[in-house]
Amino acid sequence: MLKITDVLHKEMTRKEFLATLGFGVATIVGLSGLLKMLGKDNPWNHQATGYGGGAYGGDRKNLG
Repeated sequence: MLKITDVLHKEMTRKEFLATLGFGVATIVGLSGLLKMLGKDNPWNHQATGYGGGAYGGDRKNLG
């Protein structure tokens, strides 16, 4: 596995630099999105809030 210092000291062309930079940005964005997705609750098992979330707002569970 490469260390950051190894990558920073490596001789590379402009094309290689841009490809490496793009790969790094894509990796950071992808990991960030993955962590956000894993941290969320199950979207199919949530309680409605706001208008329509209460007994008088159309919640069918509470209609009796």
